[in-house]
Amino acid sequence: MLITSENMTFGYDGTPILENINFTVNENDRIGLIGSNGEGKTTLIKLILGELEPDGGKIFLKSGIRVGYLEQNGEYESDKTVYEEMKDIFREDERAIENVKEYSLKMATLDETSDEYRRLAARYEHLHKFIDARDSYHYEIRIKTVLNGMGFENNYDQRIVTMSGGEKTRLKLCRLLLEAPEILILDEPTNHLDVKTLFWLEDYLNGFKGALFIVSHDRYFLDKLTNRIYELEYKKLSEYKGNYSKYKVLKAEKVALLEKEYEKQQVEIAHIQDFIDRNRYQATKAKSAQSRIKTLEKMERIEKPLLPPTPPRFRFTYDERPYEKVLEISSLHLTAGEKTLLENASLLVKRGEKCAVVGDNGTGKSTLIREIVGGKNPAIATARFVKIAYYDQENANLDPDNTVLYELWSRHSTSSQTDIRGVLARVKLDAEDVDKKVAVLSGGERAKLALAVFETERGNFLVLDEPTNHLDLPARESLESALKEFDGTVLFVSHDRYFISAIADKIAELSDLDIHEFKGSYAEYTAEKRRMAEEQTRAENEAKWQEKTAQKQAQEQSSYRSKADRAAEARKKQRIKEIEREITSLEEEEALLTEEIGKPEIASDYKRLQEKCNRIEEIHQKTEILYEEYEELI
Repeated sequence: MLITSENMTFGYDGTPILENINFTVNENDRIGLIGSNGEGKTTLIKLILGELEPDGGKIFLKSGIRVGYLEQNGEYESDKTVYEEMKDIFREDERAIENVKEYSLKMATLDETSDEYRRLAARYEHLHKFIDARDSYHYEIRIKTVLNGMGFENNYDQRIVTMSGGEKTRLKLCRLLLEAPEILILDEPTNHLDVKTLFWLEDYLNGFKGALFIVSHDRYFLDKLTNRIYELEYKKLSEYKGNYSKYKVLKAEKVALLEKEYEKQQVEIAHIQDFIDRNRYQATKAKSAQSRIKTLEKMERIEKPLLPPTPPRFRFTYDERPYEKVLEISSLHLTAGEKTLLENASLLVKRGEKCAVVGDNGTGKSTLIREIVGGKNPAIATARFVKIAYYDQENANLDPDNTVLYELWSRHSTSSQTDIRGVLARVKLDAEDVDKKVAVLSGGERAKLALAVFETERGNFLVLDEPTNHLDLPARESLESALKEFDGTVLFVSHDRYFISAIADKIAELSDLDIHEFKGSYAEYTAEKRRMAEEQTRAENEAKWQEKTAQKQAQEQSSYRSKADRAAEARKKQRIKEIEREITSLEEEEALLTEEIGKPEIASDYKRLQEKCNRIEEIHQKTEILYEEYEELI
């Protein structure tokens, strides 16, 4: 058991946020924490981390537990380079490796019966166990694996202070993965990750040996990694076994069952009450009526189940149909500063298509969207009667000094206040929200206001840049439904693979300074990408094999120039085989010696221990010489 909570409660200023929270996190658990915005997910994490104290109940953490926490928008400040910062994690490993070499050399000069020798031998054995347990000799491989997988393969020497907020968050995740804590708490870890990095992270976390506690709105991510879902709703925590897709089924079944049991009891109560009302004052049936009264008094009443909170509702409509070729891009040259993003690129989006723009970070997806919306680039043409409605992921079109009500009403001054309030209510900005300043809204509230503004623009060509950022799962699913029902044209950028899969019937991929069109679903696109990647790998392997074959043939041909040359080549090949056999034999001997050193009977016999340590050192030296000769020969 790593963490357990017993009847924990917490609130702010007397207002309860969490009530009677009970849960347990065990080793190797894979838990997803979900809930609408404002339900207390971040509060629960802070209680686990000890940053907040519960008002009631208790929360226990295993003594000495190592917890890794990725905050959603946490800072990461350091003057070091990316590689230096990651290498700093393994200082103990470096010291251990250096000390093993140092102790080995010192022990070689000491009397095996001396106290100093025994002391060093004990330390030597302890360090070897430490190195083996942590696989210390391969720590640099681990660093490169994680950095490359998370997209930092070209940034080893970049100083962290020069990075963007998103890059720092990704780097913080790299550090946590390399630190390998007993439990990893991740708050929206998929933010700032492109699809390629997401796939890598999912594979890496699947092999993670500790427990995972994940807060995420990425449904594919939850499906891939979790086997239990904790849901916060109405201040309570409910547990569902399985991943997110399984949770959806179990939650629907639970709600239906609770409603059925409640309604069944209500029918029974009404039937009994009707009998009582009709017969309590009749002499012949008064006794039966009294019996029914006692039955009602003893009955354990089922509380009316609280239905899941109503999600926001969106509805997209337009006034006029555009011509067929809604968007046509030809020979587009696009730059960002001195960086070229697209060169001679083209794209055609027809009326009614729903096109997702995808690509790695930095390929220019948002820049392309802004260029389309700007309408000033001669390489970008829109059809007659096209009316663009644009959703900006930064919500920069909102005035922070306006109230929520005025922000929308000022754009539609001929509408009644009742109509404007109705639109806001549909997106779950209620009476208590409409007088708030835009500046004080949470990320989720600001996103819903921006979507209300976006909806009322009545565009027939909807252009959206990361519309699911800051939206909770119910809001995302509601937006998906509205966009699927919309019969106009949609062009959107998103990292939410579930969202893309639900909406897109066409993919525009930005890569290699071009736009590559794929007509089909997102699932078909990813399958095609995997097939192409496999083909590329096979082609690369085939090319390497052909190159080696050609080199071998060239060597063989050149080796027949003279009898002396052929004899020398034969001796060379024979020596290579001898070295390979000798290296294999030495490595097997080293493995056996290392295993023997860990045995109690050897560890307690300092003479035998010294002999084996000396032999291991001899093997290292001999192997190094053989490898040098081997490299020269091949």
